[in-house]
Formats: sequence, C-alpha cells, structure tokens
Amino acid sequence: MLPNAWDALSAVVIESAGAPAIATSSAAVAWACGAADGERIARDRMWQALTEIVASVHVPVSADIESGYGATLDELGVAIDSLLGIGIGGINIEDSLVTDRTLRDPSMQAARIRTVRAAAERASIPLWINARTDTYLTAAGTLRERLRATMARAELYAAAGADSLFVPGVVDIETIRELVRGPLPLNVMAGPGAPDVGALAEAGVARVSVGPAIAQAAYGLVARASRELLENGTYTAMNDGLDHVP
Repeated sequence: MLPNAWDALSAVVIESAGAPAIATSSAAVAWACGAADGERIARDRMWQALTEIVASVHVPVSADIESGYGATLDELGVAIDSLLGIGIGGINIEDSLVTDRTLRDPSMQAARIRTVRAAAERASIPLWINARTDTYLTAAGTLRERLRATMARAELYAAAGADSLFVPGVVDIETIRELVRGPLPLNVMAGPGAPDVGALAEAGVARVSVGPAIAQAAYGLVARASRELLENGTYTAMNDGLDHVP
C-alpha cells in the first residue's frame, strides 16, 4: 500500500502514519508547483521536489516520472542518471505521450524501459520499475481489445526489465482478476468508489496506490474551510487538523 505524497511535509505526515514506503503523484507535485499535470514543469523542478521528499523521510520512495522527461532514448538515459543520484527506490514510467495522451508504440516503450534498467544497472541500484500502461485511460477499442492490448504490452515490458505493471483506470474486480494472470505483479490505482484493499488483495493485486486522491482531498478541505470561514464565520471544517507538524 503506497500513499502518494506531493511535497516534503506530506511525505513526513504519510511516514508518521506508518507507511513502510511512499509513492509520489506527478499531478499533485505539479499542482503544488503551480502547474498542470503532464510534464508542465521542468525536469529540474520535478527532480528538486523529489529530492526534498526523499530527504525528508526514512522509507523508500517511488517516484512518478510520467513519461520519463526525455523524448529520445539518450535524453531519457540522461534523465534517469540524474534521478538515481537522488536516492529514489522506484519509478512509474508511462507509455502515453504527455502532449496528447496517445499511446506509444509498445516496442518503443519497451526500449525506454530497457534504457531505464540499463541506467540502474550501471549505477548498481536495484530500481523498481513500475511500468504504467494507459490502455484503459485512453479508452481505445472495446473492453476485450483493451485487455488484449494490455496483456501484450505487459509481456513486452516484462521482457524489457519492468518489475510490475500499473494500469490506472481499472477498478473492476473481474478485469483485475484477468490482469493479475499476466506476467507482472499488478498495481491498481484506488480511491473513493474503488474496492477496498482487502478485496483487491483477494483478487491478486500486489500493489495499491492512490494517485493524486490524497492531495485532492487535502485541497478539498482547503476549499470547504475557506468557504465556511468566509460565508459563516465558523471553523468546524478545521476540527480534525494536526495539532503539530510531525
């Protein structure tokens, strides 16, 4: 179970809650930097945020690096080399283009995963590669066609050196049961309305993260508390705040 952080303090709070590992949310990191999701902030700014998160906690951190912050294999290799110096224990790397969310050719994405794995091996770092596929988020084809495409990509990504498969957009238990039969352990992005962790584990899911959902909940509280203060002059939305910063 990986709660998703977006800055140093959110990571500290998550660690204090007992999390044995933390993931980041690229969307939430971007929002905290005043930008939209989709590699809209410079790589150095994202890496700076990741550096601050890693330095603030004592548990492993898995970084959401979107499509890798490198258009070519050489650029991707340079980006990963610089990332590994931060102390990251794992990454998400996705197979859709951040510009228009179209899917990369699966063979090209496999080459990108091989590039990441090669960089980690050169650095002697056992980096966990969580290969994200957006076959369901892009909603291309029928449900059966999406499942076939996802399984085919999983085979290629496993052979390229991925450690797990991340399929955001899927919370249907029957679909999940089919996906866990693939070659890689499955990561599901859960949240409000999704099956609970017990049900996902029973279905065979290996890893559960929540994407930007915790950040969205936190910003929702900001909105509710602000409206209550401005409209009613009361403070009840603030009742469950932390007494102190961990």
